[in-house]
Amino acid sequence: MSLINYHSVDIHQQEAIVLEDVNLEIGSGEFVYLIGPVGSGKSSLLKTMYAELDIHSGQAEVLGYDMLHIRRSQIPALRKRIGIVFQDFQLLIDRNVHDNLDFVLRATGWRERTAREQRIGEVLLQVGMDTKGYKMPHELSGGEQQRIVIARAILNTPDIILADEPTGNLDTETAANIVELLRSIRDMGSTVVMTTHNLALLDAYPARACRCENHRFSEL
Repeated sequence: MSLINYHSVDIHQQEAIVLEDVNLEIGSGEFVYLIGPVGSGKSSLLKTMYAELDIHSGQAEVLGYDMLHIRRSQIPALRKRIGIVFQDFQLLIDRNVHDNLDFVLRATGWRERTAREQRIGEVLLQVGMDTKGYKMPHELSGGEQQRIVIARAILNTPDIILADEPTGNLDTETAANIVELLRSIRDMGSTVVMTTHNLALLDAYPARACRCENHRFSEL
């Protein structure tokens, strides 16, 4: 089943062309790399998938939503089905790990405290951080923070995980561990789209790959 379907899509930012003629179809349970140099449009492409950046022209559908005509009122429902892993973590620095996750659950409609506590325990265990719930973000290593970001992304059991350079600031071993974690999440049913400029990861963990470069998009 196709979850993401782009046909002849052009992406602009402030009138400047970022990518043009993007043709991309991603099905359920896939792991897809988006590669290319810094500034090539990888992150912009991801942003169009969760309606953070408008699509200039073409046809684009994500999880059944027409992304050229999506209404603002529909965006929260779309984003609830998408987990986003940011390169710069974007954790709330004034709250511990548990409260970071609880904040997201409450914001997405989880009213029952017992259910929230159970889900927080489940995702922390899944990412290997079940003993770190009391830690503040600054007390964690970069790799540990990224695991918490991934835990946050999977709280609502999303159909799609969009991971923007999740290994960009990590050492080689930690980066490999993060990719292994994302692959395990794919194996549990979520489609994963991951941007990276680390081509060694593609050799170590082969998967479908697409390139953004010189305003063009292509499959490898």
